[in-house]
Amino acid sequence: MTNKTVAFSTLGCKLNFSESSWLSQQFENAGYERVAGNCPADVHVVNTCTVTELANKKSRQAIKKIINAKPDTIVVAVGCYTQLNPQEVANIEGVDIILGSNNKMNLVSMISSLTKHPEKPIVLVDNESSVFEPVYSFGDRTRSFFKVQDGCNYFCSYCAIPHARGRSRSNTLERTLDVAREIASKGVKEIVLTGVNIGEFGKTYNQTLFDLIRGIESIDGIERLRISSIEPNLLTDEIIEYVVNSKVVMPHFHIPLQCGTDELLQSMHRRYSTSFYAQRIEKIKQLMPDACIAADVIVGVPGETEELFNQSCNFVSNLPLSYLHVFPYSERANTLAARMPNQVPVAERHQRSQHMIALGEQLSKKFITSQLGKKRAVLFESKPFDEYMYGFTDNYIKIRTTANSSYINQIKQVEIIEQIDSNEAFGKIIEP
Repeated sequence: MTNKTVAFSTLGCKLNFSESSWLSQQFENAGYERVAGNCPADVHVVNTCTVTELANKKSRQAIKKIINAKPDTIVVAVGCYTQLNPQEVANIEGVDIILGSNNKMNLVSMISSLTKHPEKPIVLVDNESSVFEPVYSFGDRTRSFFKVQDGCNYFCSYCAIPHARGRSRSNTLERTLDVAREIASKGVKEIVLTGVNIGEFGKTYNQTLFDLIRGIESIDGIERLRISSIEPNLLTDEIIEYVVNSKVVMPHFHIPLQCGTDELLQSMHRRYSTSFYAQRIEKIKQLMPDACIAADVIVGVPGETEELFNQSCNFVSNLPLSYLHVFPYSERANTLAARMPNQVPVAERHQRSQHMIALGEQLSKKFITSQLGKKRAVLFESKPFDEYMYGFTDNYIKIRTTANSSYINQIKQVEIIEQIDSNEAFGKIIEP
């Protein structure tokens, strides 16, 4: 055992969050104490992101900030940015270890023999990411983010993630359910399934995401299950219709759209049309009127004229979506879109992004307004902050209510009584 400490800085998606949390658990098992990111630490791990150029920049900034603030700390950079740009990271003076997607899970076994200030950083980045480990977060929140799949075979024209995380892969249904039971044994009430393209779970073994959903529902102790981002062409009628009558799977869907015109969807190499996407949304709302539906939207992709952007805005505004995740297009090395003609000026991309974000806020407000006066089940996950605490409804509205520490990790019936902003509402506990 050791008295050493470890800290984490995590950028990007829920998948990164689950992996950082899992690494933290491995450090703790080895005798390390996890401390906050702004505290002194013997080891500081930066889990990087590369989904946009801004993500790259934030990753570099996070690494440099830690090196400057903690000159005696062993600084480790892992994740998607390090996988694609190891030399850029190695050029940052003061970084000690650089690990790619395959190598990061072996960090704890490597760190014991390392001392600060090596002549040059240790760089371990495999060309192809092929390892899969079904990891999960624990202890950070009452929810657990459970990585059930990694990698992607789609190679959309704008996306570098298949290069960073490799081809689609997962474990068997049986092994994955064993890990879900392990999560349940820790007192976790809600699992969020995460991955790069989770709709392809189990494909290698002739198993499906639907098999996994049904399997997790049967596990004692798991009271809530959420499906994170799932491609519209992989969100089957079978899954949607199952959620309608499920007591465990939450009425909450995150379905990437990326663009609201068929012309650009085709150039982006997306595997559906706007009419197909609209049909998915309409089916969910027909069966579950109160369901929360989120969408990802990229603006300013090559070839997006002002007319096509307006068409995309009109398409989005006419869908019963609950909120948006909006991204301005960012050129990624080794992608087809980076070589396409008719690139949209960066300033125009950001202007369109602000317009789409405002549209998303309108959709969020409209959705929360539709829920006022209704009673929903809320899992409270935060410690009391001042006089308030927070949790999420089954249909993913963030609820603020009067603090009561006994509510933590408890599901309570709440009446939604007032909208605070586009992301939050005030709720009143309904006592039995």
